[in-house]
Amino acid sequence: MSQKRLFLQKHPVLTGFFILGVVTMLFLAGITFFIARIFTPSQGGNLFGVNDAIGIIELKGVIASPEKTMRHLVDFVENDRIKAVVVRIDSPGGTVGASQELFRQIQITNKTKPVVASMGSVAASGGYYAALGAEKIIASPGTLTGSIGVILKFPNLEKIFEKIGYKNEVVKSGKLKDIGSSSRTLTQEERDLLQQLLDNVHNQFINDIVSSRELSESEVRNLADGRIFSGEQAQQLGLIDELGNFYDAVLLAAELAGMSTQKPELYYPEDNDFSVLSLLAGQQGSSSLLDHLPLISPTFAYEWSLSQ
Repeated sequence: MSQKRLFLQKHPVLTGFFILGVVTMLFLAGITFFIARIFTPSQGGNLFGVNDAIGIIELKGVIASPEKTMRHLVDFVENDRIKAVVVRIDSPGGTVGASQELFRQIQITNKTKPVVASMGSVAASGGYYAALGAEKIIASPGTLTGSIGVILKFPNLEKIFEKIGYKNEVVKSGKLKDIGSSSRTLTQEERDLLQQLLDNVHNQFINDIVSSRELSESEVRNLADGRIFSGEQAQQLGLIDELGNFYDAVLLAAELAGMSTQKPELYYPEDNDFSVLSLLAGQQGSSSLLDHLPLISPTFAYEWSLSQ
């Protein structure tokens, strides 16, 4: 019999006190952690705080998976503490559907609580589209924005395939089923069809700018050729409201909500525990690691990048 077991048998009372002490310590540690979570600010907000706050949404990188951001917006609407929302945008845009979903959800949020869009270094194309749902849009003088347009990119590897002796065999149910195939050049019929689709989606962008910014359609069409603008130019053209930084946007949101503008409390949504897998899967922060890469699959995109 080991000395440890022999000691436990000879001193049962002492052993009991020892076990009780360990359990008590663990219990107190758990209570302390819980209390700290309640009363210690977490990224600017308390778990069960009572002060009014401004909810902060960070929209960064290529817009491809908007579900988490939209869920945070819905939570902010349902949270009585949140009186206004600031959407901080630093994005070159993204897919058409994702950009439109964010625009719509920000627009819905703004009907209940004032939303201010704060543009960082870049808020172009789909990034600008999302901002249109806000009550006010603020950018720095040197922010890159605009790029009002839609683009479809896919590779043509026909010459490379010829050199390496690769041949792509296709069986299809319709003549347009493999439109955009990388193994051949577009036919004129395919090009015309894609152009019609792009024009339709482009008009959707223009119409939402017209309704959101109270500009005439002719004014917007003159600007909607894909060019980018500085924040200063965008203000002069009526595409944004004011020049300022993130904290100017916070003060404006507080003012719109009738809050004190001295030092409004900020509330950031809780992030999940960090892991490489969650980062790759888009469960860490506002976007996945892959969302920060340029769009590489053939898809309609409100996107601006130097690689175009």
